[in-house]
Amino acid sequence: MPARAGHPSGGARPLVLRIPITENRPIVPVPTPGEHAHRPGMALLAIGINHRTAPVALREQIAFAPADLESALPALCEEAGMDEAAILSTCNRTEIYCRAEGAEDAGDAALEWLARRHGLELPELEACAYRYEGAEAVRHLLRVGAGLDSMILGEPQILGQLKQAWRAAREAGTLGTQLGRLFQHTFAVAKQVRTDTAIGASPVSVAFAAVSLARQIFGELGDYTALLIGAGETIELAARHLEDQGIGRMVIANRTVERAHELAVRFRGYAIALDEIPDHLAEADIVISSTASPDPILHRPQVAAALRRRKHRPMFLVDIAVPRDIDPAVAELADAYLYTVDDLEDIIQDSLRSRQEAALQAEDIIEIQVDHFLEWVRSLDAVGTIRALRGRGERMREEVLGRARQMLAAGRPPQEVLEWATHTLGNKLLHAPSAALREAGASGRSGLIDAARELFRLEEEGP
Repeated sequence: MPARAGHPSGGARPLVLRIPITENRPIVPVPTPGEHAHRPGMALLAIGINHRTAPVALREQIAFAPADLESALPALCEEAGMDEAAILSTCNRTEIYCRAEGAEDAGDAALEWLARRHGLELPELEACAYRYEGAEAVRHLLRVGAGLDSMILGEPQILGQLKQAWRAAREAGTLGTQLGRLFQHTFAVAKQVRTDTAIGASPVSVAFAAVSLARQIFGELGDYTALLIGAGETIELAARHLEDQGIGRMVIANRTVERAHELAVRFRGYAIALDEIPDHLAEADIVISSTASPDPILHRPQVAAALRRRKHRPMFLVDIAVPRDIDPAVAELADAYLYTVDDLEDIIQDSLRSRQEAALQAEDIIEIQVDHFLEWVRSLDAVGTIRALRGRGERMREEVLGRARQMLAAGRPPQEVLEWATHTLGNKLLHAPSAALREAGASGRSGLIDAARELFRLEEEGP
């Protein structure tokens, strides 16, 4: 019987592998629960829980299925008073990104809404939640998009999940100018990080970690059968890694058999529907599951029956899904070795060594890009003034142009009309600022005079 690393041979209960997730990894410190800086005027917020702050049991309770976002996003904006909102929900995190102009208690409102939406007591959620405001929120989203805040440093799947969150918010009508621009900026920065650093050079993913652990337990995989449940990106990666490791046989189960068949053809596997799993479970030495199902796919009685048919040959199961696909009670069965995403941390850490230098380079890129985004946000303060200035200039132009046309129609010489029009328009445009500058000079407000010289580029022209 194969045994887990560090686990006595023949033991029935799974070994939970734990090492500090922050080791050898640059991260932004997670605030102590309740220690949040409430700063008025900070409109952008990022609020949530992730794999570092909350166990999988809590993460699955507040996870959002893609179909839920259509109703959840408008409800968040209406009930919590948000101007813009997007929700990112993956196996490792659920986060709300939002903008609430001028609302100092927006973070509390968002957290209360999240607890209420999922039927949780607020203190239970607050104990695991983090909150970022303003520049910190921008930095956090950029780090998430670049894979720097993931369990697997630099993993690329999170970027696709962020794009799905962006699309869901756009379709729900909760994505406005600032949050929409921030997501687009995040996508561009993530691309820059992957292009300019070697953060994606090593094949590291949850799927890779699962297959690596299977290799540690079984050794060569040529004589074994793998059952993959689901047909998304994670399962596709797992299938690719299993094929690379020479897996003997592969069975792919999915709710949509056509999708399972597409993967099966690519990886020389066999496609089945989810309801066919009990008929094939006993064949599986390795089970890897990652679906979007809100309820478990595999239950203890099914696995127990399969183990009896296998004459108690061990079965290795990895549940990558949140909410979980495999009933946690399966871990109590003799010969069943069940792992969740949280149990793969040490495998993942071993694969991260080569990414650390690249991650430091990525942090430098992100600091620069945080400043660039905030510069754009600050520029929004001038937009209204610029529009008003241009509007006044256009009204003056139309007024002078209308009068000039009347003069031409009355037979006035074109040269005379042209000189009148340019002289009159110039006077109209300069009258208000000239009057303000005279008043500033009389009252000793030299700051306004200096600003005018800078605004109208008068320094090089002299007094």
